[in-house]
Order: sequence, then structure tokens, then C-alpha cells
Amino acid sequence: MGKIQPPINAISKPYWDGCQQGVLRVQRCVACRHLQLYPRILCTQCTSTELDWVAVSGKGKIASYTVVTRAISKAYAAPYVVALIDLDEGPRMMSTIIDSDGSDVAVGMAVNVAFQAWSETVTMPVFHID
Repeated sequence: MGKIQPPINAISKPYWDGCQQGVLRVQRCVACRHLQLYPRILCTQCTSTELDWVAVSGKGKIASYTVVTRAISKAYAAPYVVALIDLDEGPRMMSTIIDSDGSDVAVGMAVNVAFQAWSETVTMPVFHID
């Protein structure tokens, strides 16, 4: 069994296309300029349905994390770190911290996005410690 593949639909396609290109994108409300991630059909601040996509820096800080010591399948080599990342631009996202067994990770650490191919069609944003 390979890694679990996220669903790609009309709403999320610009996000996944950006990841394929090595660019982290978030939705931006045209009306109030609020940035949000994960992709939605309306703005979580003002409920406008006019949304576009903008590239962000991919820099952030670890808000919380856990170390997974028992992998769900052979496709996921344990231990690995799952973290909530507060992007510098505001949105919070969940991802993994690569190249770490968790012993060097702490809340508040600066991280930067990288991208890993999970299949021919899915490239996943992951983070490394700055």
C-alpha cells in the first residue's frame, strides 16, 4: 500500500497545482483580503464567494507537534513528526517535519516548506527546520 492520496477537486486543484510547481498557495478573499487554508467555497471571515489564490513564502513556526512512532503502513517510515504550522502570512496548516525523528523539534521553531512527490499526480508540502 502506498501513501494515502488526498482528493483533488475543482476547489482544491489550484493548491495541488501549486505544490506540483513547488509553490505553496493559499486562498485569498477578494472582498476582505483574508487568507485561508484549506480550500473552501467561501471566505471564513466575511462569507464572500469571491476567492483567488496567492503564493506565500512557505515560512512559518511550529504551533504544535506530535511524534508518530508506529506507522500506519510500510509507506510511512516511523518515527515521523506531524506538526501544525503557523505560516508567516497567517493561515495554519498541518504537515510533516522532514529529516527529523522529533528529538530536535520544539514549539516555536522556524520552519520552511519543501515538497515531496507522493505519486505522479500528488506533490505534498512538507517542512524542514530552518
